Amino acid sequence: MTARPTDDRAALAPGAARRLFRDGLVTPTAGWSKGWTQANLMVLPRDLALDFLVFAQRNPKPCPVLDVLEAGQVAGPLLDGDVRTDLPAYRVYVDGELAEETADVSAWWRDDLVSFLIGCSFTFESALAEGAVPVRHVEQGVNVPMYVTDRRCRAAGAISGPLVVSMRPVPAAQVADAVRITSRYPAVHGAPVHVGDPAALGIGDLGVPDFGDPVDVRPGEVPVFWACGVTPQAAVMESRPPLAIAHAPGHMLVTDARDSDYLVP
Repeated sequence: MTARPTDDRAALAPGAARRLFRDGLVTPTAGWSKGWTQANLMVLPRDLALDFLVFAQRNPKPCPVLDVLEAGQVAGPLLDGDVRTDLPAYRVYVDGELAEETADVSAWWRDDLVSFLIGCSFTFESALAEGAVPVRHVEQGVNVPMYVTDRRCRAAGAISGPLVVSMRPVPAAQVADAVRITSRYPAVHGAPVHVGDPAALGIGDLGVPDFGDPVDVRPGEVPVFWACGVTPQAAVMESRPPLAIAHAPGHMLVTDARDSDYLVP
């Protein structure tokens, strides 16, 4: 079931938001549960978990690990719930190919699966808005645009792939504010990786994102690009593990951690 988010989505506690998703609400989570940290999800078989952990350590901008659940575990310190059901939408990959997009991955679950919770840039969007920096995809009620770049991540064992970025258009006079605000959240991607010309990242057309939706870039605005937690999914598509489970891009895990837990002075 696809549905529109409730009007008070920003005020919902994490558990209440997750109950809505568990009951079938499918929606991007930007703007949900203000003050609570959102996370990307990557689930892999245990025999690939070390390779992925090293991949994340070598590529901390797109893959900042917030927590790792034990094999078969479905809850943890950041999630008083069930990682199999509590996101609004998942993607299941078999041999690197998208096998299913679903709201519940219980049927795919195995006792050898290790879940990685990875920082998400939605976490710092409240701080951007409070700093009067526009967050266009929230304004337009669409999913954030994400692009596969021509920059390579450092490989680790069986895991390799390109950097994926998210884009937010920012008025030129506020770019420094956007950099300053987001740099204080290194655990959720931190400062941008690029400001300005999309071609410098190998992006041919901002109007055609690889994931998410296009947004308006208005006169006087500059495209600003942040490392994105969809990078692990691009690595799965390239590396072709036998099974991987992830969030549908933009449909995140709303955790029980506070944004302030990841704010540095």
